[in-house]
Amino acid sequence: MYHGITPRTPTADRTAIGPRHTATLEPDEALRLLGTVALGRIVFTRHALPAVCPVNHIIDAGDIVLWGFDGGDIAALTAPDDCPGIVVAYEADAIDPKTDLGWSVVVTGYAMPVTDGRDGQRYGELLRPLIGGPMGRVLSIRPGLITGFRLEKA
Repeated sequence: MYHGITPRTPTADRTAIGPRHTATLEPDEALRLLGTVALGRIVFTRHALPAVCPVNHIIDAGDIVLWGFDGGDIAALTAPDDCPGIVVAYEADAIDPKTDLGWSVVVTGYAMPVTDGRDGQRYGELLRPLIGGPMGRVLSIRPGLITGFRLEKA
């Protein structure tokens, strides 16, 4: 039993919406949809366990760009010199809470720090942080695998 937690009650009669089905998204469409929302979740390894952190992002030339605040787990991500980056997953979605219709996209790829000062400054102007404080490390995720689905009325 969960103490102090109230389970979510349906906000609408799901049967009134009718049957639903999922439609697989093509990678280009999935990446386009990812660019229509500003908030997602990066999944990475912390102390050999999976960790998830909500972050704001932008899409730039097919890469997902985000930032970690100083002192945060994301800002501390580093890869060995002989690796192309850190393997991460990135998820974002837009699911209507009343109808449960919408979409979800997951991107798996390598996260690398943005080291070009001009790019870092430009991204700093475009990204809207979730919390105040100094911007830490800007990361760019190069997609290796892009999957997604749309939850639609049947």
